[in-house]
Amino acid sequence: MQRPPPAPPAAALDWDHARVLRALLEARSLSGAGARLGVNASTISRRLTALEAALGARLFDRTPDGVLPTALAESLGPHAEAMERAANALALAAQGRELAAEGEVRLTAAPGVAEYLLAPALPRLLAAHPGLRLALDATIGYADLTRREADLAIRGVLPASGDLLARKLGTATGGVFGAPRQARALGTLRSLDAARWITWGEDLAHLELTRAVLDHVPPERIALRTSHMGTQMAAARAGVGLVLADRNMALACGLAEVRLAPAARRQLPSARAGDLWLVVHRALREVPRVAAVWDFVLEEARRLGLSPGHGT
Repeated sequence: MQRPPPAPPAAALDWDHARVLRALLEARSLSGAGARLGVNASTISRRLTALEAALGARLFDRTPDGVLPTALAESLGPHAEAMERAANALALAAQGRELAAEGEVRLTAAPGVAEYLLAPALPRLLAAHPGLRLALDATIGYADLTRREADLAIRGVLPASGDLLARKLGTATGGVFGAPRQARALGTLRSLDAARWITWGEDLAHLELTRAVLDHVPPERIALRTSHMGTQMAAARAGVGLVLADRNMALACGLAEVRLAPAARRQLPSARAGDLWLVVHRALREVPRVAAVWDFVLEEARRLGLSPGHGT
């Protein structure tokens, strides 16, 4: 029977060591780990060498293609992750002692939500809390709030795990929109192929909204394909074609909703575009600067007329 690897000395694996170990286990390269920790590959190499010397054992095999973890490195991974979570919890608890809504708040949201629903409302937030600074990450990918990659997130999916609090902002509703003059000229759209269209690019061809257009509109009637929401809205406003979009977002961009005949409506997915959730780590909920942004986002959702939601 094979013996388990010996436990390292208590002082051998401190928090800095744990961060290096975690980064290498995830990135599998010195440069990738360095990018995660904001240092160069040579610094990671020196820290790994120091850690291996402290443990008296090899943790990674260095290869031309990266680093390969040994059995010992794999066995230490869960413990390093536990140290990371404990350190994050300590930092979050310390932040709870703040007294004023001042400093930076990191908020992540999908590009369309960030560009058309949040950004125009920011003057109201900053007027109420001039000491706030907002770092807005407008990306499709989900930041990990438990690892402090963001303070708050607006998501289309309710989180399934983590010590997180979520409040439903409302249910987004979609529709067909175009430039006001184009919508007036079309009158009631009886079939999707009776108009020119703007839709998503090849990378998002799997989306239900994209398929609805591609399946019912001949290629020659698709005037523009782009996965940049801002370009879609600008092109639609210029009269390039119609677009399937969230109602609040489209109206905020100056577009008009196109009337649909029953036959055309049946060619489209449900007008219910999905739910929006505001999510925060439980330990940050009462931190003044985070609470100020939390309350602001909820108020903006009410102002826009989104359906009121419930917390978890």
